Amino acid sequence: MLLLKYLLVVSAKEAFSVASITINISDQQFEKMQELAHGLGISLEDFLRISISEWLTHPQADFTNAASYVLQKNAQLYQRLA
Repeated sequence: MLLLKYLLVVSAKEAFSVASITINISDQQFEKMQELAHGLGISLEDFLRISISEWLTHPQADFTNAASYVLQKNAQLYQRLA
């Protein structure tokens, strides 16, 4: 049974490439991330993996919304300056 599990893991690793990174963050940031993960009942690693995945899926939504708001708010000013 153990050998079968090992073979499945090896097969999965061959099928999917996995990368890892190391970053430096402040103790306060680390503690905040741990608190958020704990509050969701998941590991810190899972919390970070999900957060990065979400950000990569919707990276520009906030920027696009903010840019649209500024352009609409200042439309008349931009027309006068043009």
